[in-house]
Amino acid sequence: MSHNDPQSQTAGWLDSIRPYTERGPIAALLLGISSGFPFAMIAATLTTRLAQDGFSKSSVTAFSLAFLVYNLKPFWAWAVDAVRLPFIGRLGQRVSWMLLAAAFVVFAVVNLGLVDPRAVGQSPVGQLMVWFGLNQTGEFAALFEMAVGAVLVGFAGATFDIVIDAYRIEVLRPDQLGVGAGMSQYGWRLGSAGAGALALIVAAREGWSAAYAICALLALPAVMAVLWLGEPERYRDAVKKVGGISIIQGIVGPFAEFFSRHGAWLVLLFILLHKIGDTLANLTLRLLLEDLGFTNDEIAIYDVGIGFWAFLIGIFAGGILYARLGLKRSVILSLVLMAVSNLSFALLAAAGKSNLGLAAAITFENVASGIGGVVLVAYFSALCDLRFTAAHYALISSATSIVGRFLTGTTAGAMMEQLGNVQFYLLTTAAALPGIMLFWMMMRSGLADSSVGTAGQRQNGPGEPAG
Repeated sequence: MSHNDPQSQTAGWLDSIRPYTERGPIAALLLGISSGFPFAMIAATLTTRLAQDGFSKSSVTAFSLAFLVYNLKPFWAWAVDAVRLPFIGRLGQRVSWMLLAAAFVVFAVVNLGLVDPRAVGQSPVGQLMVWFGLNQTGEFAALFEMAVGAVLVGFAGATFDIVIDAYRIEVLRPDQLGVGAGMSQYGWRLGSAGAGALALIVAAREGWSAAYAICALLALPAVMAVLWLGEPERYRDAVKKVGGISIIQGIVGPFAEFFSRHGAWLVLLFILLHKIGDTLANLTLRLLLEDLGFTNDEIAIYDVGIGFWAFLIGIFAGGILYARLGLKRSVILSLVLMAVSNLSFALLAAAGKSNLGLAAAITFENVASGIGGVVLVAYFSALCDLRFTAAHYALISSATSIVGRFLTGTTAGAMMEQLGNVQFYLLTTAAALPGIMLFWMMMRSGLADSSVGTAGQRQNGPGEPAG
């Protein structure tokens, strides 16, 4: 049958869709929904709530510090691998931690919803504050109770993320890591956007306490996933081979295992450097659009509207590319696309204000980011050892953007002013080149294959990495 034959084309299309209908990727979608919603509860939702309650802008923006908890999760991720929970631990290490983390998230979100900005002590945490004599009145006391509640949601959400990421990696086969990463990102978008919209709708009718309580139910999809699939077989087999993981092994083991691999320092360098250009470009994009004179309506239409759909298309394409091209070729392609997307902003800066130019640059950048997000998440998932998945992925994911975020926060604005927008975005394009060259070296030397952990290896032995 010819490849141009309609039946052949239909079969090819169905083959591309089929991986998204398998159990593992569907579970990844459910996990992503639950992962996304706690973040939304301390992001725009909390900002809107505080603003409506009359708090000052400086007080509202200070709550962004609650997000720092997500960056600190490597400090306790080892516990998810090494600490066996009493009573429910007999259900399995991953299942029991998922149930505990879900319950913790529900409690934290409901507690934050019960905080009354006008009176301390309305939430469970607030009652503890009163018990300890911290029952002062005024904006500071109310803000302190709200801050404690927000940090508690951040800590619960970060812990939930640790378990969710580990479970996602372990229930997926190596060949499903790309599609699973895509489904997880779809779920995260659904969970975060859905929770934000649902909270506003319910709050307008029933109040913020009811809104937070309803949104807390979004923890259930992850619970449904673990009750449906149970303890991951690949994880159980890996731990059984070593006779279990002690607390000392849980803390030291992830580092010892990773740095015992050939070329581990080069892989770490790639993790740290690969996203510098992309992070610098994305976190300063609004400054560029402001300089070029785009209105808020134009930014909403192109950056938010078109960008959102382009990103979803990129996620879908990333899963297919990973499955079709394999790990190495899809990663190098995604790195090149993300570098070129930075160049498109340099071209936009040179051209000046142009709605067509903005639409083209935003579309290309978001498609490239969607593809890169899926493919690189799949690669970093494959780097994990199944005995220490929670700790390994928490460490790797935290390291991926730390250099770019530090540079953005300390020097990006000054560089834009000194170099000018065109030169700055050319610099971000150049900053993406070391990551491309590093991975190209890793491909040519075989390190891209040999560096993969047991999460990315075939089940039947040391085997062949995914792709």
